[in-house]
Formats: sequence, structure tokens, C-alpha cells
Amino acid sequence: MAKFGKRTTAARAAFDGKHNVSVAEAASLVKDNAKAKFDESIEIAMTLGVDPRHADQMVRGTVSLPHGTGKTVRVAVFARGDKADEAKAAGADIVGAEDLMETVQGGTIDFDRCIATPDMMAVVGRLGKVLGPRNLMPNPRVGTVTMDVKEAVEAAKGGQVQFKAEKAGVVHAGIGKASFSAQQIEENMKAFVDAVGKAKPTGAKGTYMKKIAVSSTMGPGVSIDVASATGND
Repeated sequence: MAKFGKRTTAARAAFDGKHNVSVAEAASLVKDNAKAKFDESIEIAMTLGVDPRHADQMVRGTVSLPHGTGKTVRVAVFARGDKADEAKAAGADIVGAEDLMETVQGGTIDFDRCIATPDMMAVVGRLGKVLGPRNLMPNPRVGTVTMDVKEAVEAAKGGQVQFKAEKAGVVHAGIGKASFSAQQIEENMKAFVDAVGKAKPTGAKGTYMKKIAVSSTMGPGVSIDVASATGND
């Protein structure tokens, strides 16, 4: 515990006085202070000026990060026949129909992304209470309800990130690993911020992007200058 305490103290000292820094400085700070014995994830959190309880203020979408997430994504596909074969060929980890529904209902959710062909939504719809809270419910707006299962599977495997505003208008996502270069983290961060910016809903009033912070799994967070991140400085 003492060793962890020293590491945390050192990280906090490195971050002391660092507020509203540039994206490049934030990327370097977070990378350099990720000292855990495992490859820490780099995570971004954005506080938006929206109330997602209102349909016209919901923020959601996808972005393909230029350097991927560094995470191995397990993909499940609800499909039958040729589309099931297409999903398997594209690299899907789990493919099924009613059998997969029963597996999920039984409490086994061994995947990070869920894709379905439109004809399977009557089956998948029964899993709303299970998949919904985990942000795994297939949705045509983010390309996970589609006949082009090959493209959807390859996008998920290739580092595509889904985002959705939660309560209090917070959007968060993993955007890389501590083993990435600072430049890769910076470029992934900018791509994510840009995608959230483009997803601004019609009902958003006032300041849209209020706060942006980035951190590693075990490290403290650092706030980023919003104008710097959005290119409006």
C-alpha cells in the first residue's frame, strides 16, 4: 500500500497546478504518470450543457479513433443464415439468434459490442432491460442495427468507440492505452472531442462543451482547455 501511496502522491505532485492545459500537454502528463504494472487505459470525460432526459438534447454517436483503443473488443451478432455466416467471417466472437437471446437472459454477457440485423430486433427487443443499462442495445443511429454486419463487425474490431450522454450530461470513453505514444493519445483525444462536437443536438442551449478531463485508470485527472481541444482558441 505504501508503494501505491508514493506513486499516487508523485502523480498528484506532477499534476499540481496543471489546470485547463492543452490537449498535447494533457496527453503527455497522463501518459508519463501512468505507472501501474499493467497497461492502463486512457479515459476521457466531457461535461456537456445538455439534459439527456429530453429527446432533443440526447448526445450519442460513434467515432473511429485513428489509433484504435488498444482494447480487444468482443463482438456479438444477432443474425441468421447468410448474415450469420457473414458475421463469423468478419470476425464476430459470438453469433446467434434465439439461442443467444437465452444465453443473455441467463446472465451471460461475454461481449463488449452487440450488433443485430433488422429482422432480429423482435428477438433482441426482449433483452432491453438487460442490454440497455449496459449501453449494449443495438441501435440504428450508431450503426449497430444493420444489414451490413461485415462493416459493423470490422468497425467495432477496428477501434470504433460508441458514446452516449449519461445523467448530468457526461460523456466518457476509453481512448487508448498508456503504452500509446503521447501523439497517438493526443490524436485520439482530438478525434473523440470532434465527434462529440459534431453530435451537438438541436435542443442544446448555451455552452455545449463545459469541461473536458482526461485520466489513466489509476491516475488523477487533468482538465483540458476546451477552446484548445475544439480548435476555437
